[in-house]
Amino acid sequence: MAISNRPVYLDNHATTPLDPRVLAAMRPWWEENFANPHSVEHILGRAAEEAVEAARAEVAALIGAEAREIVFTSGATESNNLAIKGAARFAAAQGDTRRRVITVATEHKCVLESVRDLAGEGFEPVVLPVGPDGLLAPEVLQEALRVPTLLVSVMAVNNEIGVVQDLPALAAIAKEAGALFHTDAAQGAGRVALDVRALPADLISISGHKIYGPKGVGALFVRRRPRVRLQPLFSGGGQERGLRSGTLPAPLLVGLGEAARLAKAEMAPDATRIASQRDRLWAALQQEVPGVAMNGASGPRVPGNLNIAFPGGVTAQALMEASVEELCVSTGSACSSAEVEPSYVLRAIGVSEAAARSSLRIGIGRFTSPADVDLAAAALGRAWRQARSVTQDAAE
Repeated sequence: MAISNRPVYLDNHATTPLDPRVLAAMRPWWEENFANPHSVEHILGRAAEEAVEAARAEVAALIGAEAREIVFTSGATESNNLAIKGAARFAAAQGDTRRRVITVATEHKCVLESVRDLAGEGFEPVVLPVGPDGLLAPEVLQEALRVPTLLVSVMAVNNEIGVVQDLPALAAIAKEAGALFHTDAAQGAGRVALDVRALPADLISISGHKIYGPKGVGALFVRRRPRVRLQPLFSGGGQERGLRSGTLPAPLLVGLGEAARLAKAEMAPDATRIASQRDRLWAALQQEVPGVAMNGASGPRVPGNLNIAFPGGVTAQALMEASVEELCVSTGSACSSAEVEPSYVLRAIGVSEAAARSSLRIGIGRFTSPADVDLAAAALGRAWRQARSVTQDAAE
C-alpha cells in the first residue's frame, strides 16, 4: 500500500494536483480581499482588478502572447467551444461562404462535438484520420484544404497517448490555405514549447487544472494581429472584451496566473525529472509484466505519458479493480449506457479492440516520486498476475 493509505496518483492527464505555491497565492483573494474585480469604484475592487491583470500577463507570457490577447474562461472545454463555434458563427454572420471546419479523429470530445454541432448550422465538419503513431500527416491536411476551409483545429498534445503534433507545420499549411488555426493546448501548455510569435496559431485553449492550477478556470488566446473575430457564446455585461461575459473569479485567476508562471519557469527541469520517472516505471513494468506493450510508441510524446496494453487477455477494468486501493490510473475509456467502451483514440491509431480493452493510461506528474513509480510497478504486476489467473481459471 502507498504511504498513509493513500493510493499512488498516476492520472495527471485527467487532472493535476494543485501546486502548494498556487494555493498560497490564491488564499488571500478568498480570505483577505474577496472583492469583485469589476468593482473599480473602491480600493478593494481595484486591487482585485490589478491581481487579475497580473495573472493575465503571466498566462500570456507562457505562450509568448500579449496580455490583451488572453480571454479568461471556465476551462478548456469552454475555450474550445468559444474558439470553434465563435469563429464559425462570426464568419457566417459576416457573409463568409466557407463552411468547411476540419479537425482530427483523436481530438478531445469537446472539440469533436463542437465541430459536429456546427453541422446543424450549415457547416461541413471534416474529421481527419491519424497514422499509427497518432500524428496527423501534413499531406492529409493539405488534401482536405483543397476545399475552401474556415477553420482547422488540431490539439497540441493528445490526452490519452501523449503524442505531440507538429503544430508549426500544420498551422503553416492551414494559414497558407487561408484558414484559421486553433489548437487545444490543455495538455500541451507548460509541457511543450508554445510561442505565438513563431507559431501562426490564431486561437489557443488553456486549462488551469492541467498545469497544477485550480479547476474551473482556463483561457483562450485570441490573436490581435491579424485580428481574429469571434461571436460570444454568452450574453451579459460584456466582460473580457465582450467575448466572455460574467464576473471574473479573482482567486481562480490568480491561481491560473501563478500556475502559468511556474509552468514557464520550471518546464525544462519538470520534463527531465518526469521523463526519468517514466523511464523507471516503464523498465520496471517490463520486468513485472512480460509482453506489456506501449501504444503509439513511435510518435513524439510528452515525458509523463505511458499508454500501455497488458497481455494475456487481462482487461484494463480488471487491473483497476485489482489495484483500486493502491493506484489511481485511467483506462481512457468513456462510459456509455453503463458499459465501458474501448478508447476511440486507441481505435483511431489502429489498436485492436482487445488490446484497447487491455490498455491503461498512466500520467506521471511534477510530484510523482521514485517511490511512487516503484510502488505502481509492483502493484500493477500483482494486479496483472491476479487478473490473469482469474482469466485462465475462467477459460478452463
